[in-house]
Amino acid sequence: MSIKAEKITKIYGNQKALNEVSFEIENAQIVGFLGPNGAGKSTMMKILTCYLPQSSGKASVCGYDVVEHAMDVKKLVGYLPEHNPLYLDMYVKEYLEFIGGLHHLKNIREKVKDMISITGLEIEQNKKIGALSKGYRQRVGIAQALIHNPRVLIMDEPTTGLDPNQLEEIRSLIRNVGKEKTVMLSTHIMQEVDAVCDRVIIIKQGEIVADDKTNNLKQQEQLQMVEVEFDKEASRSALKNINGIRDAKLNEKNTWIIIGNNEVDLQKIIFEFAVKNNLSIRSLQRIENKLEDVFKSLTK
Repeated sequence: MSIKAEKITKIYGNQKALNEVSFEIENAQIVGFLGPNGAGKSTMMKILTCYLPQSSGKASVCGYDVVEHAMDVKKLVGYLPEHNPLYLDMYVKEYLEFIGGLHHLKNIREKVKDMISITGLEIEQNKKIGALSKGYRQRVGIAQALIHNPRVLIMDEPTTGLDPNQLEEIRSLIRNVGKEKTVMLSTHIMQEVDAVCDRVIIIKQGEIVADDKTNNLKQQEQLQMVEVEFDKEASRSALKNINGIRDAKLNEKNTWIIIGNNEVDLQKIIFEFAVKNNLSIRSLQRIENKLEDVFKSLTK
């Protein structure tokens, strides 16, 4: 087991940031750790990376307790915190060589060269970090987290400040890293979770409210939606009065978004409505639930 948390509680003064949080993450799994601001995500990550002690409970990384064997844990973990701490007056290559030295790496220059290539820093490698854009600073942060070839990679908002092209490149990097390493990342970008994560853990007010595979979680939403186009005008009030339909929204002329409970056969009752009201259906298609909708329903 790469990561194991058992009833982790963290208290700041009178505030309980984490309340008996428990989960396990296996090797070679990419897990999205999600939640609204203040839910306890960063606190949990700081505990797992030995930057912050828990108030109670136990946590381990690759079998090493984060309190009793903190140095062993730090050797096995690569960490990119939310606020990427960099030495702005150092050059990119100089900084990565410095980080490599802290890890007592051999062939440091060769490993720095590899990291620069992997994270796409070639054209910026001879610049001072302070002269880089926010997106390239994030890449430097990811490079320092990976340079010692950790078994576990923990990243707090890793794609902050990246443009669309950089986003896809970093997502591809995360997917490749996740083939061999355990990756735990937090983000507010639901498309990112869909794109890279095998599993999602959602936390709210310091407690886990969902933990499942990404695709399974999307199916837990208690609503279903379809888009239907009739050949002529339909009555919104008549649609809303059908048993099992929660809402009906006119999308464009004669095209409706119908929202219904999961317990009903939504397509069947729409066909019956059409026949009863002398309407023809030009198109009817199901709209897949979005992870964003599930997240909102669990955390609002």
